Amino acid sequence: MKYRIERDFLGEVKVPDEAYYGIHTQRAYENFKISKYKFQPEFIKALAIVKLAAARANYKLGLLEKEIFEAIEKAALEVIEGKFNDQFIVDIFQTGSGTSTNMNMNEVIASRANELLGGKKGDKKPVHPNDHVNKCQSTNDVIPTTIHVASLMMVYERLLPAMEKLYNALKLKAEEFKDVVKAARTHLQDAVPVTLGQDFSAYASMILHDIEEVKKASERLKELALGGTAAGTGLNAHPMFAEIAIEEIKKITGIEFRKARNSFEALQSMNAVLALSSAIKSLAVSLMKIGNDLRLLNSGPNTGLAEIDLPALQPGSSIMPAKVNPIIPEAVTMAAAKLIGNDATITTAAQYSFLELHMMMPLIGYTILESIEIAANACITFADKCIIGIKANVERCKQYAESSLMVITAITPKIGYEAAAKIAKKAMETRKSIKELLVEEGIFTKEEVDKIIDVKKLTEGGIIT
Repeated sequence: MKYRIERDFLGEVKVPDEAYYGIHTQRAYENFKISKYKFQPEFIKALAIVKLAAARANYKLGLLEKEIFEAIEKAALEVIEGKFNDQFIVDIFQTGSGTSTNMNMNEVIASRANELLGGKKGDKKPVHPNDHVNKCQSTNDVIPTTIHVASLMMVYERLLPAMEKLYNALKLKAEEFKDVVKAARTHLQDAVPVTLGQDFSAYASMILHDIEEVKKASERLKELALGGTAAGTGLNAHPMFAEIAIEEIKKITGIEFRKARNSFEALQSMNAVLALSSAIKSLAVSLMKIGNDLRLLNSGPNTGLAEIDLPALQPGSSIMPAKVNPIIPEAVTMAAAKLIGNDATITTAAQYSFLELHMMMPLIGYTILESIEIAANACITFADKCIIGIKANVERCKQYAESSLMVITAITPKIGYEAAAKIAKKAMETRKSIKELLVEEGIFTKEEVDKIIDVKKLTEGGIIT
């Protein structure tokens, strides 16, 4: 491999000759060899959008010459298209503000801009990474801005549509199963009858609430730190820079971003991201509950509940022939566990703000984007590979509902709690049905019992008369 020599105030560094990044990125690459984790393409795209918006603002304000601006603009657009994703090599475990990633972007755009102007990679003239690409900016306002932009783009383009897909799939099943009567199980013990549709309506409602929480959290992410520069004062930024640059970001993304109401907070607090992570954790808890319920209802086929059949997607055992497992609920619940863990990471990292600057921005930025991606993919997989293909075992459900001792609950207003408890206890001891005993004890006629203990009617609430 051929190298070029680049210099800064610390000395000389060898940089691969074909690299668009420069000395700052190379130093960071050599210093931070901690993990395999690099910022996602979505983050790189958002950071390039911020740089593009900044260049347009600086040009409109007369702070960039036309030739330099046009080269930066073209280079930034190419980065947005993903042409240089392999040039962003810095580990996410780096300086807490994300300076190395910001400079990685500045160097790539400047290098490409100079190439477009007839120069070569690594040139600092006529376009300089700091003086031109980073004009009116600091890492301290650029990185939190990028985290917000990348997060919201992914929320609107991927997460919310995925959640709505899952919600709609569950809602359809709630309607499909509205007349399928089954036994409820509270504390995993027999309870009064419900319909399978009512269970699925609960699942749909959980996801709908999670959608609402994600939308609510997203509103706060529309506030951008851009313009605060190093400490929130806006030093070295034109007074109109932030307003114009954020307007450009709005045009590029179609999202109604606005300047943070307090630039000092915007540099010091990651609580807006924490709120989104919390909403995603709520979704994860819902996914965990739904996935576990479906596994229980699908248990069997001969020795479990077997009230529903999940789509059979692949053989489940390397030793037991013809075994089929609930693979999608299992995968989704594992994804949910990861999301809950990511929220713990973000919660811990969000606390690391000392004085005027937050110090774990790269970790938070990477982790929230990972959470959004996992959550979106889990919802789509759950809907497409599992929910829409669920079938109800209607007779099995009805059998359980009618054999549940807790149908006695419907009789309680008529004969009292104590008498009802005695009937239920006797049913357990004799293995007879509640209906049989009520007739045998002379409490009701068969016709009366059949009318009162109508399991479908019991799912509709109210006092049975």
